[in-house]
Amino acid sequence: MRHQRDRRKLSRSASHRKALFMNLAREVFNHERIRTTEAKAKATAPEIERLITLAKRGDLHARRQALASLGQDKFVVYKLFEEIAPRYTERQGGYTRILKLGPRSSDATEMVYLELV
Repeated sequence: MRHQRDRRKLSRSASHRKALFMNLAREVFNHERIRTTEAKAKATAPEIERLITLAKRGDLHARRQALASLGQDKFVVYKLFEEIAPRYTERQGGYTRILKLGPRSSDATEMVYLELV
């Protein structure tokens, strides 16, 4: 039974899901706002929050963990640690916001903005 299991599977294999979260997180850190489906945003937001908390710690081990999660993209990790994390030093979580946009015209999937606060 899956009682209290919060991870969403999104009808993907584990490797596909990992790549999806990696790419979405990378894009959020690059652009600070992305347009995606509600299900993907709700599944990706905790991963982004975890990475920002790592970046607030700021040590070498945290940097290496972030590199592993973001696919060895040094530029995104640099931006995360040097520009994004210092904004949230006084904040105890809640670094992302999901704004609903309405259904997509082609298949009526609920679309949202996933952005950094």
